[in-house]
Order: sequence, then structure tokens, then C-alpha cells
Amino acid sequence: MPPRNSLTTGPINAALLLFALPTLGSSVLQSANGSIDAVWIGRLLGENALAATTNGNLVMFLLTSFVFGFGMAATILIGQSIGRGDIEAAREVVGTALGTFVPVAIAVAVLGWIFAPELLALLGTPAETAPLALDFLRVIFVAMPAILMQTMLMMALRGSGDSLTPLIFMALAVVLDIGLNPVFILGLGPIPAMGIGGSAFATALANVISLAGMLTYIYARDLPLRLRGAELRLLRPDLEVLKLLLEKGLPIGVQMIVVSSSMLTMLSLVNAHGVDTTAAFGATQQLWTYVQMPAMALGAAVSAMAAQNIGAGRWDRVARITRSGLVFNFLLTGTLVAVLMAADRQAMEIFLGAGSPAIPIGQHIGRIATWGFIAFGFTMVLFGTVRANGQVVWPLIILFISMYPVRLGFAFGLSGWLGADALWLSFPASMLSTLLMASLLYLHGGWRGAPVMTFDGTAEELARAGADPAPPGRD
Repeated sequence: MPPRNSLTTGPINAALLLFALPTLGSSVLQSANGSIDAVWIGRLLGENALAATTNGNLVMFLLTSFVFGFGMAATILIGQSIGRGDIEAAREVVGTALGTFVPVAIAVAVLGWIFAPELLALLGTPAETAPLALDFLRVIFVAMPAILMQTMLMMALRGSGDSLTPLIFMALAVVLDIGLNPVFILGLGPIPAMGIGGSAFATALANVISLAGMLTYIYARDLPLRLRGAELRLLRPDLEVLKLLLEKGLPIGVQMIVVSSSMLTMLSLVNAHGVDTTAAFGATQQLWTYVQMPAMALGAAVSAMAAQNIGAGRWDRVARITRSGLVFNFLLTGTLVAVLMAADRQAMEIFLGAGSPAIPIGQHIGRIATWGFIAFGFTMVLFGTVRANGQVVWPLIILFISMYPVRLGFAFGLSGWLGADALWLSFPASMLSTLLMASLLYLHGGWRGAPVMTFDGTAEELARAGADPAPPGRD
């Protein structure tokens, strides 16, 4: 009997879609939460306060990028363990991940609070926003242990085949954050006014409550990844599992840094073309955030499903999962691209206002570049599959090549001929080159020959300690 939430049996198309949609919903909620928080801060505290949040959000992004990498590694290890019916190995991954990264997150929070002024100086924070930025950043550091632990647990649950529980508690965190922002910013009722620090405190409190609720739910429902009794000793990190998490997680985290650093370089090139072009590009970026969400959700779903099937030795299903992911990406991302192209002016007006001179520039950018996200989506599916068997280095190398030699080379090298259009064309050029290299990796990269990632001693140790081994059919 397959374990609960097994993705190794049944129709692939339905399972993939039902798994991907909650993941997509979580991403939409998270992005909408950031946008609404920005509206609260901008409307209630002004532009300086909104600018001051940039540094805190950048630091939070960098930290969550690395946790995302390790969380993705945990997803792969848990998925393979669940696929071969080894629940105890999956729990050992969870124990090692939490036992390692929660103390690290607490240490980061303490050091971040202490050295926040030096960090802001290093980031070149303008003097007029520095006090506000300090208030915001310090509270964000306090919130980081809960945010990072919740991120790790949500990714672990997805690895076990459960994408609905993360959606439920992401929704709880978002609703609380949106509702609590004005309460703590303005000081409503008995709550003292905290200004910009209140926005960060709302985020912290929302994530703590959501995390507590998720842990309560996991134990109340006796979900497979819960640790109890003698299993709590798994919170003491196992060096073999930790090595695998670091080996597979670090390249994934660095990938996000590579993409972000490339975008910062592109932004400096865009700024040289004037305020209207920068505003148009900023609005386009907001829209692209939502366009790429189906691809990201499908990539994560394909990775989790493929990992379970690799663990179960069901390689025939791995290829079919990949094909289904490619088809769904074409349908979902393609539809979003078509809608955005058809209603580009209305979409731009959401961010720029009806009479903005930046709107025609934004429409031009979108028409040149937005279609490239269909190729981006195909790449996410292919990367999701090869990562499911532990191949994480080549995707990093491919992304580095497409972000730097290709995208920046295109933008710099053709700017004299094409002007600003060289910047916009560099996006589909890099996405197509990434897809080409990802296709070669998928077809000829040898990732299928890598051994399934296993580690020894878990079940025997727990049996000696008197723990229930929880056979897969019962758990």
C-alpha cells in the first residue's frame, strides 16, 4: 500500500494539477501580501517609509533564498524517501533540517539586531531613510526564525505530497499580516502606534501565529512528517543527511542570487534611459511576477512528483510527469501571456495611472519580451525533473551562462544598434538559451544514472530507542 499523499500511483495529469494549484495559490497570496503591505506603508507613512522597507525586504529575500535552496533539497530527499515507502528517512530529513536551521535562524536574528546599523551602511542606505530602515530591519530580523521555519516546513510538506496544508497556513499568515498592518502602524485601540516598525511586527506576529497553527494541525492530523517521542532525537542533526542538504541546497540557493544580481545589473542599465522607462520597467516587473507563477508552481510540483516516483523506481512515470508539466505550462503560462498582451494598457494603468507617459513604453516592453516566459516555464519543468534526482549543479551553471554572458552580453553588445530594445530583447534571448541548455541536460545530461539518495541507520536507531517504525501503509 503506498504511503499517504503518495504521488506514485493514479492518473498523472489530475495529480499534477491538483498538487500544483495550491502551490500556485500560495505564491499568489505571498506576492499579494507584499503588494498590500507596501500600499499600507505608502499610504499611511509616506514615500520615505516605503523606500526604507527596500533594504529590509532585500535582506529577507537573500536569507529566504538560501532557505529555499535547502528547503528544495529537503523536498527532494523527502520525496524520494516517501516514494520508496521509508517514512522514517523522511522524518530524519525534517529533523536534521529543523535541528540545523532553526538555531542558525535564531543566531542570525540576534546578530542582525545587533549589527543592523552596520548592515544598512554597507547597503548604502540614504541618510534620510536610515532611521526608518533601522526600525523596520530590526523587527524583520526578529521575525526571521518563524518565517524561515515556516518556509522550511511548507517545503517539507510539499515533498511528502501535501500542498494543501501549506496553502491553508500561508493564507492565514497573509490575512493576519494584512489585517494587523494598520493596527500596529497607527496604534488602533489599546495598541501603541509603532510606525514602520509596526508593519514589520505585524509580519512577525502573523508568521508566529501561522507557524503555531500549522504545527498544531500537523500533530492533530498525525501527518507523516510529525516527530514525537523517541523520534524527537532526530532534531539532533545527522551529519550524512546534513551533508546532502548542503550539497544539494547551496547551488539552488545560489541560483536565486545569480538571477537577482543579474536583474540589479539590468536595472542600472534601464535607469540610464530615464524616469519614464524605469517606471515602465518597474510596472512590467510587477506583471511578470504573476506571469511566472504557474511555471514556478509547476516546476515545484513536477520536482516533488518526480522525486517520489524516482524513489519508487517508477521511471516510466517520471517521463510522463515531465510531459504533463510541459503541456500544463504551455496552457497556463501561454494563457496568461495572451491575456496580458491583449489587455496590456489596462494592466499598466493599475501601477502607473491612466495618464502616465510610461504606459506606452511599458506596452512596448511587454510586447517584445513577455512571450519569453513560455520558454521560461518549460525550463522550470525540465529543471524540476533533473533536480528530483539530485542534479543541482548543472542548472546553476546554465542559469549563470544565460543570465550573464547571454542576457547582459545581449543588452550591452547590441545597445548601440537597437538602443533600449536590446534590453527588452535580452530577456527572451536568455530564456530561450536557458531552455535550449536545459533541454540538452534533460535529454543527454546523464542525471538518470545518478544513484537514489539514501542514508543509513534511521530505522534501526529508532527501533532500539523504542519508537514506532510506522509502516507506510498505516502512516
